Amino acid sequence: MIPVLSVDNMRRSDAWTCEHVTPGRELMARAARSIFEAVDWRPPVAVVCGSGNNAGDGYALALLLREHGVDCTVFLLKEKFSADGRYYYEQCLAQGVETRLWGGEDFTGFSTVVDCLLGTGFRGELRGELRAAIEAINRSGAYVVAADINSGLDGESGLGECCVRSDLTVSIGGYQPGHFLNMAKDVMRQKINCDIGIRPLERPCQLLERADVLPLFAARQNFANKGSYGFTALVGGSERYPGAIRLAAMANAAMRAGAGVVRVGLPRSLYHDLLPLILESTVFPLSDTDGQLRFDEAEAEALIQKCKTVAFGMGIGLGDGAAALLRWLMEHFTGTLIVDADGLTLLSRLERTDLRGAACRLVLTPHLGEFSRLTGLDRDELQRAPIAQAEACARDTGAVVLLKGPTTVVTDGSDTWLVDTGCAGMATAGSGDVLSGLLSALCAWAPEPLTAAAAAAWINGRAGELAQRRYGSITMLASDTAACIRDVVAELEQEAD
Repeated sequence: MIPVLSVDNMRRSDAWTCEHVTPGRELMARAARSIFEAVDWRPPVAVVCGSGNNAGDGYALALLLREHGVDCTVFLLKEKFSADGRYYYEQCLAQGVETRLWGGEDFTGFSTVVDCLLGTGFRGELRGELRAAIEAINRSGAYVVAADINSGLDGESGLGECCVRSDLTVSIGGYQPGHFLNMAKDVMRQKINCDIGIRPLERPCQLLERADVLPLFAARQNFANKGSYGFTALVGGSERYPGAIRLAAMANAAMRAGAGVVRVGLPRSLYHDLLPLILESTVFPLSDTDGQLRFDEAEAEALIQKCKTVAFGMGIGLGDGAAALLRWLMEHFTGTLIVDADGLTLLSRLERTDLRGAACRLVLTPHLGEFSRLTGLDRDELQRAPIAQAEACARDTGAVVLLKGPTTVVTDGSDTWLVDTGCAGMATAGSGDVLSGLLSALCAWAPEPLTAAAAAAWINGRAGELAQRRYGSITMLASDTAACIRDVVAELEQEAD
């Protein structure tokens, strides 16, 4: 796992390190060295600087470029410096580095442009020459390197109405959430982090890596049976959305995500149409009226028999029968209950005390719209602080929250993991249904729900990446992602062996 520090944690950790461990001037030199070593430099180089410590990194970098014979020019937006930044700027003057005040010209004559305008502390709206400079960088056609984070991008949320679009972003000291959330993937082609000796004062959240998923996929024993890997039930489907439950089942049974037995609960009127499409699963018809579930307690008891996990809500509709079944599961099921899609809308109509008092362990898998209904907060507020809001919801409900997005946030309110696998082609109907099916399988045999949720998000995203590689972001479907799950799991099993 890779630490991801909040902007405030990074700011305070940086200040503490400067005061007690390593002087700021030395940290600035390390930052410049990290950027210099990360790039295959194409001269001539423009280093575009603002007025804070991010600019100081640029001045120190310009010295290194000069020292190694790389033609570079420093552009200042204004003659305003931090204390350490002024030191390196004066060194640039002493060493003959070309420096000039930026006067609105473009950077089309440069092969590489380095963005040292703003750091991770930026928030708000860009105006005036800062905005103009960012637009000039984006128009340049040069190879763009962003120091620490792309100027104009919020380091906490990954939002920015106007920001630098980089070929490479070199994070200094530690990643922040803005390197992953919301717009980050669209404005950073590549990113790396360079450790310069700053240690977090508070526990950060973690970026999940492939190596963190591998332990779940150690070779299975011959002395085992289907019951060793758990029974799971998938409950969903309606006359209007019959495909959702089928996609979830594909992720479980046909695509071998690892559950021992998969039981598919669906309205009886869909039974004959969907039966030929569901192979390895056990089909469990439920009473319905015109394709909408009708609650029957005896059926519910039979449905969950032996089950470790139940995934509820994929295309199930918002009828009274579905609502009654969800409430009954929360009161009587003692395993892990995954709530998705329509189930989350039904859940949003309950009191928080109903969630906190549930007999089961809840895993909630909302996208932003569903999370807005669940929390009562508007989408803009959630986008500005997705990690904090997911953590608050998890603490308030006692659930594991898996908040879907370009980077997925998985948290139990105490430990928080970011999962940045996935791709643009997954923005298509049914992708969440596939994830729910995959997650229900992992929860049936993984050690605990938080680990299972993070691993499921990672595998689902990786499967989507494989599907996009094969079919493209425009033509790929959710069923293509489901079809690639077996490839991802097979790779993990081979590596873990």
